[in-house]
Parts: sequence; structure tokens; C-alpha cells
Amino acid sequence: MTAKKKWTLIGLAAAAVLLVPWMAVLAMTLPGRTTVDHWPLAWIGLDVLMAAGCAATALLGLRADPRARLTASATASTAVLDAWFDITTAGSGTALLQAVGCALAEAALAVACVYLAVGKGRGRTRVPS
Repeated sequence: MTAKKKWTLIGLAAAAVLLVPWMAVLAMTLPGRTTVDHWPLAWIGLDVLMAAGCAATALLGLRADPRARLTASATASTAVLDAWFDITTAGSGTALLQAVGCALAEAALAVACVYLAVGKGRGRTRVPS
């Protein structure tokens, strides 16, 4: 392992440790309710990001480009975030049921993307020139 990679990994470990007290501060100080400006834009933007990730993964994957694993990984993360926010921001009753339905679809997308990101490809993967 190179020194640069080792220090990058140590930095990530330090970030993980430092985030724990930060989460405690947030848990104690954030309000239980808030009004959000540009709410539709935030949700549409997340879906645009997920759609772009799906399209990029499909395009790169069909070209046997190994970078498809990167876009698949990012898209899986986006789908999980979308599912999390669908459920945690939903009201009760029908809104929550709809959010859970969307989250299940996003979970399926995330599973497919993780499969593409970490699965073994068939044969050699072509490296783009």
C-alpha cells in the first residue's frame, strides 16, 4: 500500500470518528420541524441525479467500460439516500405507505447497482483508449 493511500484511509477513519460527536450535537440541537424553501427542487434534483446515474451506468456498461462500476456505486448510494429521505420525511397514513413503496423500488435499484458495481464481469473488461 502506498503512503498516499494509507494516509487517505487514515483520514477517512478519523472522519468516521469525528462524525460521532457531531451526530450527537445535531441530535440535541436540530429542531423537530422545519420549513424548507425549494422543497420540490430538492426532490426533483435527487431524482435527476438518480436518473443520470442509471443512464451513465447503462451506457458505460453496454460499452463494457469498467467505469460503469463507479457510476453504479454512486447510483446505489443515491437510491439509498432517496429511500431514506422518502421514509423519514413522509407523514403518516397514505403518505407513509407511498414512501415505503417508493423506498422498496429504490432498494431494488440499489441492489441491482451494487450487483453491477461489485459483481464479476464476464471475461475481460475492455479498457477505453
